[in-house]
Amino acid sequence: MKIWYQSFLNKEIAPFYWERLETFLKENSAEGSEVLLSGMSPHDNYAHSLVELRCSREAIVSAINAGNQGFDGYLMGHFQDSGLYEARGAARIPVIGLGESAMLYACQYGQNIGIITINSRFIPGHKHQIRKYGLQDRIKNVGAIEFQPGEILKAFESPEILERVVNKFAKQAEPMVRSGVDVIIPAGGIPMLLFSKINDFKVLSAPVLNGLPVALRMTEIAVEMEKKFGTTVSRNSDFMEPPAEVIEEFLQNPKI
Repeated sequence: MKIWYQSFLNKEIAPFYWERLETFLKENSAEGSEVLLSGMSPHDNYAHSLVELRCSREAIVSAINAGNQGFDGYLMGHFQDSGLYEARGAARIPVIGLGESAMLYACQYGQNIGIITINSRFIPGHKHQIRKYGLQDRIKNVGAIEFQPGEILKAFESPEILERVVNKFAKQAEPMVRSGVDVIIPAGGIPMLLFSKINDFKVLSAPVLNGLPVALRMTEIAVEMEKKFGTTVSRNSDFMEPPAEVIEEFLQNPKI
């Protein structure tokens, strides 16, 4: 099974993160799975919807290319899931989003869920995601610690910065838990990977969910469901497949 993992960063901008992520994916993929980590340039370098729009196009192109190049599944490793529905509709293979899969899986760990992102400018986008996925009654709180995407990457090199990130995260999470939140999701592959070395990570009594292995396993399950049982994404509405000429026009025209 070949899986394309699409990061919204790249190896040059985040070498420590990239190395740890490659190792994590290799160690936690199922037997027989091969995961290719692919980057993006320019990377996701600022917390703003305009950057998300730019990156979403690259992610959609990558999903289409993954299907055309013989990959079995595509994992969008970006919690905002920018371009997820469009990629899922256009690609020939199962397309899984880090944010969607983490949110859905968290529902099995507790009734009330909280999300903590790395920058408050991401909060409106996460609230749009929650409504889009129909989880308004389950995801009760969305908070933020204040880091730029590039700034938090330094925590992979510095134990002091990592400790500061963990403390800021816990400070945001504790009021959520006291108000009734059962599960906390770090909104992003970066904090998920940072916290992955903390065994049984909890804030007060609430587990902190690492969505990376969840999304990886969901991608593998989606591929297996298609190969063994013929179950594929619905093409009735949201994920209606566009004509071949529309896809070709999209690939050939770099303008959004």
